[in-house]
Amino acid sequence: MNNKTKNIHNQNKNKLFVASIATVVALALFASPLVAIDDAFATKKKNKAQQSISQSQSSAQNALCASGGTTFLSCNNVNFQHQFNSGNNALAQTGQGENSAEQSISQSQSSSQNSQVVSGGDTIGSGNNINIQSQTNTGNNAAAQS
Repeated sequence: MNNKTKNIHNQNKNKLFVASIATVVALALFASPLVAIDDAFATKKKNKAQQSISQSQSSAQNALCASGGTTFLSCNNVNFQHQFNSGNNALAQTGQGENSAEQSISQSQSSSQNSQVVSGGDTIGSGNNINIQSQTNTGNNAAAQS
């Protein structure tokens, strides 16, 4: 085989190699949307998740004093409320069907106080309402669905 024939043969090999690579790339570009049907159309994936951490405090106080004499530190309402939450909500879902998850960490406090004093003399330390409430939550919510 002479040099001219070898060069033509090598050029044909290179053209065939480049054409093969171009064909593979074209097939990959054409077939990739068809292979990823779930991601392209996403018809089978339904996830629903609701997470909530809520805290609520309420206090209603009322005091009435009627005196014909001294009323020292009377008819007072005192309320201390404390809430501490270090809990977490964590949720993981995959779309292999319908997923639904609801998580909640909730704390609530309420105080209703009423004080009435009617006196014709001293009412030292009388008629007071004191309310101390404390709540602590260190729990966690975790859910995983597939």
